[in-house]
Order: sequence, then C-alpha cells, then structure tokens
Amino acid sequence: MTDGKRRNGLVAASALLGGVLLLSACSGGDKASAHGTGESSQAQADAAAAQKSSEAQIAVTPKDGSDNASINNSGTVTVSKGTLTGVTMTTEDGKAVAGRLAADKLSWKPAVQLERSTTYKIAATAKDSQGRIAHENASFTTVSPGNSFIGTFTPDNGSTVGVGMPVSINFDKAITDKAAVQKGVTVTSSSGQEVACHWFNANRMDCRPEDYWKEGSTVTLKLALDGVQGANGVYGVQQKTVTFHIGRNQVSYVDAKTHQMKVTQDGKVVKTIPISAGAPDHTTYEGRMVISEKFKQTRMNGATVGFTDDDGKGEYDIKDVPHAMRLTTSGTFIHGNYWGASSVFGNVNTSHGCVGLQDVKGAGDANTPAAWFYDHSLIGDVVVVQNTGDKTVSPDNGLNGWNMDWAQWKAGSAV
Repeated sequence: MTDGKRRNGLVAASALLGGVLLLSACSGGDKASAHGTGESSQAQADAAAAQKSSEAQIAVTPKDGSDNASINNSGTVTVSKGTLTGVTMTTEDGKAVAGRLAADKLSWKPAVQLERSTTYKIAATAKDSQGRIAHENASFTTVSPGNSFIGTFTPDNGSTVGVGMPVSINFDKAITDKAAVQKGVTVTSSSGQEVACHWFNANRMDCRPEDYWKEGSTVTLKLALDGVQGANGVYGVQQKTVTFHIGRNQVSYVDAKTHQMKVTQDGKVVKTIPISAGAPDHTTYEGRMVISEKFKQTRMNGATVGFTDDDGKGEYDIKDVPHAMRLTTSGTFIHGNYWGASSVFGNVNTSHGCVGLQDVKGAGDANTPAAWFYDHSLIGDVVVVQNTGDKTVSPDNGLNGWNMDWAQWKAGSAV
C-alpha cells in the first residue's frame, strides 16, 4: 500500500471511529461512556447531595393547604431523626402566635387556642445528629363560624349546684346528626349514677340521672366535639372538660292550697315559709322546677310575658323585685314581695303566676322569709309546686326535665 492510500485509510478509519463514538454519546442505547459520564456520574452527584442533606424530617399538622382546620389541634410540628431548632407561627397579616417547644425538642404546638376563619403560616427548622439543617413551611385555614358549631352549657366549671341541676347544652346551629354529637358528649358522676341525655329539639340536649344527683358528688362533662360533623358541612370545635359539685340535698315544696312552702334538706323539713302563689286567673304551673338564675334585685315587666293593659303597657312594671330566683324560661320566679300586705302571705294567692315571699324594698333585711330562702338556695335546687290547678310545667320550659319519667327521658336519646 502506498503512503497516500495508507493516509486515506487512516483518515477514513478515524472518521468512522469518531462517528461511532458520537453516535454512542447521543443515542438512547448504552448509557455508560468511555469517559465515565451518564448513570455513574449522576449516581455520584446524588450521593454527594445526600451527604450534604439533613436526615431530620419535619411534619406539620394539618397538611399544607388544609381548610376547615381544627382550632384546638392544628399547628402541631414534630420532627424525627433530629431536633427542632426553631418554629414560628403567624397569621396571614403577620401577627405572631405563641407556642411551646417540648423539653426533648421533638415537638412544638401553639400555646393558645386558634381563631376561627383564620389563615396561619408555619416555618420550622430542625437539625440532625451531624448538625445539618432541614426546613419546612406550611399554611392552613381554620374552620369558619359558618361551618362550625359550639354548645353553650350549664352549669359552670367549678360551681356547686343543687341536686336537680341537669347538664344543659344549647347548640348555636341546628344539629341533624344528633347521634354523632351525642357520642362526643360524656357526663359521669363520682356517685356512679347512670346518666342519660335527651334531645328537646335540634339545638338543645340535657343530661341527667334517673333520680336527683347524690349530694356531695362530683359530675364531669367532657366535650369531645372538635371535628365532629353535626350537620352537612358544619363541624364542632369544642374540646374541653368541665366539673361541678353537688351540694346538700335541698328540695322545697310549695302548696298553693295551704299557702305554705316546706323547705327540706336530706328529706327533713328545716323551715316552713308562708307564700302567695298565682291568683285564680293567673295560676302557677305545677310540677318540679329547678332554680336556674338568682338575682338580688331585678326588674319584672308584665309586658315581657304577655300581661299588658289596653294601652299595650305591662300590667305591672316593678324595677326592684328583691331576692328573685328563676324557675322557668317563660317567666315564673320565686321571689320577694314588698308591695303586698303582710296578711297576704300564708292566706291568699295574688300573683300573676310567680311564688311570692314576704320581703322589704331594697332586699336589705336578712331576716325576711325571702332573704332567708334566697341565702339558703343554690342554682340547681328543686322547687316542687302543687295544688295550683294549672298544668304541669313543660320539661323544656327551664331546666325542668324532671317532669318526664325515666322511660320518656331515655327515649329522647339519639344513641
């Protein structure tokens, strides 16, 4: 072969080899190259990146972008394979939310209950055992008032009440899934008495034992309603425990025929008080009634309960009724009376339906019968009214479910 042909062959061979190499580098065939690029290079890059990344894994509850979030349990931050080094929580307008970091630095949560219908932002950092830092950011929006319900309950936490005091809960939205809501409400007594709940309507549920609470016992109400769906698209937000105590057993018996009230404690009569009940044209309800409110003095206007003159004004308007205690929502009270003659009490029924006891204007004399009864009565004490000629008070007119027998009461349960 001549030198020229040899050179031409080498050039052709070089061109062919270059074309093969070029084709191999750009094709979708074997990814390994003669120069160590491709998969092996990417693996090395991934390994290098992994060595620089923190192992700490941060989790935020609820997940980023959530709405209808709980106002009790949202905003919790936890970490695994590391410890938290910083958490900030703010409202959308930048207002800071106080929080608590656990002693082991593995979790953080808000120190206050969150507001409804509010967007919150969380920024969290953590480090792993090698000091490498991890970051996490999330935001969520809490449930709105329109999509949530709350229950206003009585009695108050820590209070001491009479043996007739039921647990009464009034919900601010109509409840359609009563069973779900009732399962989120637990009422127990240290006495061990069975407690049943009764729905009067879509907004009110009362709970009580078959007989009056045992004196000296402690009753616990637990509301586990957070996230419970009470109606379509409407969720509970309450999560709390309430306790109240039962005082001595006091039940008072008003006899409109004899015009006397016998006050009993633990079944024994401790005082007899002359009374004046409703007049024949304004008789007092009969039945077992529970004292739900106490006022040293209060205004009573007949127009508010339907007793009006021809001019539309109340048949009476007394601005300082002393020692008044409510027995029904509709306006029945047992109260002091300073405007009636002393001869009325114990002899004749003259009121518009209330039970009156002798008293003085200003409620300043502790020795009057009305003052004595007021001072010796608790919210939750029972007043039994008899022989008036009127109908038995409706169980839902006040806290008066005791006028329903146990079978009827339990029949109103949703579970």
